[in-house]
Amino acid sequence: MIVYYSGTGNSRYCAQLLAHRLEDTLLDALPLLRRNAAEELSSSTPWVFVAPTYGWQFPRLLADLLRRCRFSGHREAWFVLTCGSEIGNAAAGNEILCRQLGLTYRGTLPVVMPENYIALFRAPAEEEARKIRLAALPGLEEGAACIRAGRSFPPVRAGWADRLKSGPVNAFFYRFLLRAKAFAVSDACTGCGRCEAFCPLNNLRLVDQRPQWGDRCTHCMACICGCPAEAISYGRATRGKVRYQCPPYAPDNAGERP
Repeated sequence: MIVYYSGTGNSRYCAQLLAHRLEDTLLDALPLLRRNAAEELSSSTPWVFVAPTYGWQFPRLLADLLRRCRFSGHREAWFVLTCGSEIGNAAAGNEILCRQLGLTYRGTLPVVMPENYIALFRAPAEEEARKIRLAALPGLEEGAACIRAGRSFPPVRAGWADRLKSGPVNAFFYRFLLRAKAFAVSDACTGCGRCEAFCPLNNLRLVDQRPQWGDRCTHCMACICGCPAEAISYGRATRGKVRYQCPPYAPDNAGERP
């Protein structure tokens, strides 16, 4: 079973590709996150956890959810982490998490996808984003081959800088940067409710048909990048920036093939 969490679609895309190649089932973790569920999960096929990299680590909100779940059936797990450039020392944390889940760790596959964290960086334009997705396909195909053959993913080398990013910098990221106060909405808002529906922490609610943010935020960018009216901003940081949404993976989509 392929369990995935995605804010703007990158990890969903990778999970869908892997499900297609492995002829496996998909489980979207968003509904579980929104209802803060503790689930009994069972699979006769390998566990594959697909998620974005948050501060050079596996997302805390998803790790917390998985720790509340109970797993039966297959006892091996592969991790796939999407990122804008690299994952730091996230693989070490994934191995620890895997032991906590009572599963056997079979490695972490980093997959570079288009940048989406527009609170700090710039997302690519549509054509550049397509090229980045195309460049990710060979690695995903090799990853699928590893899982199918029961091989571990190749080790991810991590130096002192990677350990710094996934350690102290990650802690700083969660303590000081994950704030919702800078989010604002313009008069372009139509009150469609998409932002509320896709917030994994239920941190958004519509008041008089306009979103209001609470004090829980993981900076998944689902609200700002998923707004069809581009009515949401994050202070001055997102002024003039492209909003990125990854399309679903479609094997017959010629635009996603070289």
